[in-house]
Amino acid sequence: MANLFTRRPKRKNRFLLMLKLFTGMIVLLLIAGGVLLGWLYQKNLPLADTDRNSRLLDSQGDIIATFSASGRSYEPIKLNQISPLLVKATLSVEDRKFYGHFGFDLEGMGRAALVNLEHMARVQGASTLTQQLARNLYLSHEKTWSRKIKEAMYTAQLEMKYTKDEILQMYLNEIYYGHGAYGIEAASLMYFGKPAKDLDLAESAMLAGIPKGPTYYSPYTHLDNAKKRQKIVLGTMVATGDITQKEADQAAAEKLAIKPQGQQKSNLTAPYFRDYVKNLVTSQLGISEDMLDHGGLNIYTTLDPHAQAAAEEAVAKGMDSASDLETALVSIDPRSGYVKAMVGGKNYKESQYNHALAKTRQPGSSFKPIMYLTALSSKTMTGLTTFNSEPTLFHYDNNRKTYQPSNYGDKYLGEINMEQAIAASDNIYAVNTMLKVGADNVIATARKLGIVSPLESVPSLALGTSPISPFEMASAFAVISNNGKRIPPVAVLKITDAAGEVIYEAPKPAGEQVVDPAAAYVLTHLMESVFESGGTGNRVSSIMKRPVAGKTGTTDTDAWLVGYTPELATAVWVGFDKGKTITTTDAHRAAPIFAQYTEKALENVPPKIFTIPSGVVSVYIDEESGKLATADCPHKKLEVFIAGTEPTEYCSLHGGEKEQPDVKNKAEEHSWWSDFKRWLTD
Repeated sequence: MANLFTRRPKRKNRFLLMLKLFTGMIVLLLIAGGVLLGWLYQKNLPLADTDRNSRLLDSQGDIIATFSASGRSYEPIKLNQISPLLVKATLSVEDRKFYGHFGFDLEGMGRAALVNLEHMARVQGASTLTQQLARNLYLSHEKTWSRKIKEAMYTAQLEMKYTKDEILQMYLNEIYYGHGAYGIEAASLMYFGKPAKDLDLAESAMLAGIPKGPTYYSPYTHLDNAKKRQKIVLGTMVATGDITQKEADQAAAEKLAIKPQGQQKSNLTAPYFRDYVKNLVTSQLGISEDMLDHGGLNIYTTLDPHAQAAAEEAVAKGMDSASDLETALVSIDPRSGYVKAMVGGKNYKESQYNHALAKTRQPGSSFKPIMYLTALSSKTMTGLTTFNSEPTLFHYDNNRKTYQPSNYGDKYLGEINMEQAIAASDNIYAVNTMLKVGADNVIATARKLGIVSPLESVPSLALGTSPISPFEMASAFAVISNNGKRIPPVAVLKITDAAGEVIYEAPKPAGEQVVDPAAAYVLTHLMESVFESGGTGNRVSSIMKRPVAGKTGTTDTDAWLVGYTPELATAVWVGFDKGKTITTTDAHRAAPIFAQYTEKALENVPPKIFTIPSGVVSVYIDEESGKLATADCPHKKLEVFIAGTEPTEYCSLHGGEKEQPDVKNKAEEHSWWSDFKRWLTD
């Protein structure tokens, strides 16, 4: 009996000891698990391949494009830019419990393990959507234990560091849909020619089924397999309650309009600007091609997404897609020098040549304002200076050479002043001006405005015979808009490396006053007449709802409109690559593109008049005599002058006292009122 009682406590002690050991192991495992989770939370995830690509960002911080050595285009979109039907289809077939698990579907893993044991082979997988994302972002697809362990670690980190919606968004932007299309947006555009937000049920089910086997389920190579897979996806959506059986049947029966291969719609945003910045950072900012492809740089640019969209829309509406006529548009903020929009051609997929930077096109009469600015700055001419518009043989180079220009349509206006010459784009007046102020002085002004293209010192320079790029023209007119203060064009504001460290930052330019502000304003006032009755830009005046100045230009092969508001200076060019003669109809395309772009780009900006600087005087002129108007002059017009160049002699044609009406602030009132009236009547 004694032995029996002595054994029971020993068994009880052994049990308690085992319980303590087991409890201790559980506690240690929990502590170790907590430490592991804490370590994983603190530890940075490795750089994904897409993270190594450098990103180009617009002025709002949104990604425009990426640069990669593989040439893979990675242009992510937000989850709310993806059709909810596609999201539901993907979750139903890939990971039904996505929003309920913590990265691992334990029930699914157990079920898959039993099935695989039963068949003694890997028949069924149980990877969650997060596990697939971890594998695609950071790992190869080799089947090793070390890869499995890493996959589990990265899956846990993704779940800890990101929300479910963020993980789903990354997945849909990363997954491969075949034929070079990474991400749902690229796939949607490739297969159906539409953005992912517009996918219907049938299209969503088709695309959701492709990632399981991008080749086997490709509608391009195996349409039957793709349709079978589509029905499976629709069936899973019925099972999850996302759709009804009737909706599934209707979607399965729908005939899909799949885009033929090679005819997919491009989703490149500002591709010409992207190429311009790439060349800029590698040739001028010290960034190597390798760093651009693998450095994970963020390149912050000045591109305004709203202005860029307006530019692309204006070009698309203004150009004939069936013609081989080309175009370019570049727009700069005169106040900062920021390049806001750039379109280098009609279709980037067909031609990557950036016409906005082409220094091979003659600006024609759009160059004349630079010459008139020279004349006004010299104070040897004013807006009232007259020349006779008639067929003229000009002699130059000490009478050793002659030059005989003509006006468009052989239309000559007789005695006209500078404002009339600008509005009508009179060539005879322009050449008279060139010979009066000197071609070398005009070239000097062009250089101050930022034009670097070679300019020939001949009378025909007045008619824009020396080629200049649209980019240079927009930059030069920006100086005039900014009252003669030049701020060099800027496209890149800042570059950061993969760690977020700033490796380049654009200097903040103070700007340089290269032209007398009064001269720049007087020219602006004269150039506003281009969009008024009788001006060469009058045909688009009904579109413009704000003060605008500009100049048209037409040669045998080119047509331009270069103009500006206080907020934007824009050059628009149209022409043929091979120097083909441009028709009158095609020549008239530049002005509407300019007008539609300017109004759309500034639709949220209230109209603003051009600021009148000091050194400008306003007086009433008798339109008949060109002298100071008296009270009895029947046709008076308010004109602006550089102080000291205004007329001093009163009109004697109509009698009356030699007294001017009150002109205090009249120039500003006139400009505001004329624009307001134009806005009211449209």
